[in-house]
Amino acid sequence: MPWLEWHKRDDDLKATAKTPYRLLQPIQSLSHGDEDAPNMLIQGDNLEALKALLPYYAGQVKCIFIDPPYNTKSAFEHYDDNLEHAQWLSMMYPRMVLLRELLAEDGSIWITLDDNEAHYFKVMCDEIFGRRSFVATVCWESRYSRSSDTSLSLSHNFLFVYAKNAEKWKSVRNKLPRSQAQAAQYKNPDNDPRGPWRAIPFDAPEVRANLEYPITTPTGKIRKPPQGRHWARTEEQWLQLVDAGLAYFGKSGDGAPSFKQFLSEAPEIVPNTWWEHEDAGHTDEAQKEGKLLFGASTFATPKPERLMKRIIHIASQPGELVLDSFLGSGTTAAVAHKMGRRWIGIEMGEHARTYCQPRLAKVIDGEQGG
Repeated sequence: MPWLEWHKRDDDLKATAKTPYRLLQPIQSLSHGDEDAPNMLIQGDNLEALKALLPYYAGQVKCIFIDPPYNTKSAFEHYDDNLEHAQWLSMMYPRMVLLRELLAEDGSIWITLDDNEAHYFKVMCDEIFGRRSFVATVCWESRYSRSSDTSLSLSHNFLFVYAKNAEKWKSVRNKLPRSQAQAAQYKNPDNDPRGPWRAIPFDAPEVRANLEYPITTPTGKIRKPPQGRHWARTEEQWLQLVDAGLAYFGKSGDGAPSFKQFLSEAPEIVPNTWWEHEDAGHTDEAQKEGKLLFGASTFATPKPERLMKRIIHIASQPGELVLDSFLGSGTTAAVAHKMGRRWIGIEMGEHARTYCQPRLAKVIDGEQGG
């Protein structure tokens, strides 16, 4: 398999093994809430912190989210986002190796980036996790406004999704509830007492001789599957739909066969790879959330709580462990707590004390904003 080369790559491959084990020292004055709670806010270098967690949490983290520096060549108040390309890769490689070791067998890791390093990072992660562990690249519509001072106005961030075991994760990942817009697709033109419904086509791709039986419409017209297709279910199953009052042939009564799916019985939906800001929030929303909490927005590019809620919902169950080793403003830990997950957050900057700790204390005390 091809891999990415960069300056001092060979040294970086050994960095994880060379990182010393450190002891995590509790600071009682900054603790809050139940002393026996398993949640941890760690201030320090996340490479050393991840190594310190390894003996206790290897293979136990169900959902990892990280929002690392994008290497935008900018200097922000809380961190310098201006590393040389090879330095950025050197910083990320050993941390990704440790995160892989912490990930549960049916766990997943979600990484946000933009065009500055995303494509190089994808090649690097294919090597670390294995290409079979790659699940998808989600495009999140992080901005809804347009910039007039650039060639193409940036509208999205990437979310790279990897799983320790992609097939196993597929069987445990959660689907999403329907949005209001999706629910609005269900109508009730015939005033069915069972409520709003939509017509699901009864044909499917390919030809199958045992599923090509004739269907008679209410007007007496005989229907066969369209060319190159077959009926989606057996004749016995079709007759069961008819007996249940679920068969539908359009307003004319002699259209193509379909069946009613009621909103009250509709299954949750499989997540897709395009996340609109109406569903997953946007950066302006995240700024406003920070202002509501502390009276001022202190981070340049925070993530909205709705984005984290969607990720944590898809990737974990209540009581399972969520980890963010680039905690930033503390959003991941705050949302994980509100959703009944255990959490570990790691942040190197002083704002781990001045921002993350007060924010999480508010959440523990019942703050439910966002």
